[in-house]
Amino acid sequence: MSISIKRAQRPAHWFCMLSLLGFAAPTQAQLRLDITKGTSDAVPIAVVPFGGQPEGGPADVASVVGSDLERSGRFAPMPRTDMVTRPVRGDQIRFEDWRLLKSDFLVVGQVQPGASGLAVRFELFNVATGQQLLAKELPTTEAGLRATAHRISDLVFERLTGVRGAFSTRLAYVEVEGAPPAQRYRLIVSDADGFNPHKVADSPEPLMSPSWSPDGQRLAYVSFEGKASAIYVQDLASGKRSRVSARAGINGAPAWSPDGRTLALTLSRGGNLDVYTLALASQTLTRVTSDDAIDTEPEWSRDGGSIYFTSDRAGSAQIYRVSPDEGARAERVTFTGSYNARPRVSPDGEELAMVTLDRGNYRIAVMNLKTRALRVLSSSNQDESPSYAPNGVTLIYGTQDGGRGALATVSSDGRSQQRLSADRGELREPAWSPFPAR
Repeated sequence: MSISIKRAQRPAHWFCMLSLLGFAAPTQAQLRLDITKGTSDAVPIAVVPFGGQPEGGPADVASVVGSDLERSGRFAPMPRTDMVTRPVRGDQIRFEDWRLLKSDFLVVGQVQPGASGLAVRFELFNVATGQQLLAKELPTTEAGLRATAHRISDLVFERLTGVRGAFSTRLAYVEVEGAPPAQRYRLIVSDADGFNPHKVADSPEPLMSPSWSPDGQRLAYVSFEGKASAIYVQDLASGKRSRVSARAGINGAPAWSPDGRTLALTLSRGGNLDVYTLALASQTLTRVTSDDAIDTEPEWSRDGGSIYFTSDRAGSAQIYRVSPDEGARAERVTFTGSYNARPRVSPDGEELAMVTLDRGNYRIAVMNLKTRALRVLSSSNQDESPSYAPNGVTLIYGTQDGGRGALATVSSDGRSQQRLSADRGELREPAWSPFPAR
């Protein structure tokens, strides 16, 4: 096996595949979201407390909507203490009041009894003109109020930006608690804002590399139960899982093809790490790379016509692209800097997110696939595992917070940053889900 990069220079995601050690350390710990960098030109918007429900608490619809819009980095919600009135319908609005408060847009609404339990009606207005931009009534239940609030955020975001909102999507990540040899690894799925976490898998051995199926119904991941790596596919609704690859040596880094029928993965058959594809229905295995170097971390192009991967065949970790056919010749994609790894393709297929070595620090960067221009987005010293939101507006990645693993988000232009950390343990390996079906 060719290993030409010094071990001390590699970030954690690279050598966990080589050493089979997994993660350093989170049970369903309480998560905390902190905005670490905002934008000075975020659009002022007021989300008035909705009528028909008490203010405060996790089911406060207006609070959830305001938090969602603020997390996007594109909007600056007005504090409730600055609101001189609390209208819940459009005919109650005095627009001159909101113009004086310099709010560009206004959301009002109320929660009422409905045919299925409850109904949430909301309206979106342009404050300058008084024009109603959106008005909808959404059926819901008491338990479904947060999900309905995320749906409202999606609709408001799309109406004002022209980009589909991703607030109703989900996150998968690994949390690790304890110290060796008594660590506990859990694969968690939560709402996009970190609320409503639930456990998908639980093991005393490492879990890693969660990957969403294109329909968002299944997760592929690596488990080291039995002291050996294997790749599992788990249905989230039923909890049923199947072991799809447990070949001798390393089984790692699963990535779904766009049609959901095939996994790209890393295997060490013959003692060398290479990229393979595995047809799930037939279990047909195809070797994609055959270089003596380390080839790992595959990622499919959006059309399924090629696979990006990390390789040290040039003497340091760089990103390459190859056809998924056996025997195809790989071409190098990254040339800027001495280290580029963990490729992730943007939803529109025009950019590639990666981990790059920037002035001695491992950070998240994106590269335009046409111009090859690279721009660094994150600012910590040990960032890894980038994953795009399905609308391409935001990326989530692993980072460090006070010496512990945490998650962070950054807008695709780098102007807005947030950190999601746990009250105990560590968070690692985030993966953002696809859009839910409309």
